[in-house]
Amino acid sequence: MNYGQVYYNDVANGVGCRTAFFVSGCTHHCKGCFNEMTWDFNYGEPYTKEVEDDIVESLKPDHIAGLTILGGEPMEIVNQKEIRPLLERIKKEVPKATIWIYSGYLWEELTDPENKRCHGEDTDKILSMTDVLVDGEFMLDKKNLMLRFRGSENQRIIDVQKTLSTGEIVLSPYNTRDESRL
Repeated sequence: MNYGQVYYNDVANGVGCRTAFFVSGCTHHCKGCFNEMTWDFNYGEPYTKEVEDDIVESLKPDHIAGLTILGGEPMEIVNQKEIRPLLERIKKEVPKATIWIYSGYLWEELTDPENKRCHGEDTDKILSMTDVLVDGEFMLDKKNLMLRFRGSENQRIIDVQKTLSTGEIVLSPYNTRDESRL
């Protein structure tokens, strides 16, 4: 797996101060994508043990809320092979860190074992370690700059743990701009 960049102390891609990890490779090719260069699976630098070490260490300070994984497409099967061990390590070494994943795939696609495009042997385990999933392709005709933590109105901010426990999609309160509800 390659990655485009790692932003430390990021406040735009999830709640609190976070580390944002942009993986390379995406087959969605959304019109108007803000990070088009990461469509190429070979874009950026190789993901190495040193990069993983840096990401894990960056999550340890008290002021860091967690890790956000974006892209590209983190949930491409080939990327899941590297993301799963990273999340397992984070859950072991930095259990306070929340995990956000941005994916162009819908929850329904990711959880469908018949969907071989995005559901593989690592998918369920990755989702079990994820706190928030922002799902859905970016749609230029539904772009809305007033949305929090997402670019287009079709995208959902899903509370993954509540969704897994209830068996029904539970949207995060971050789907709204009403700051008083948070």
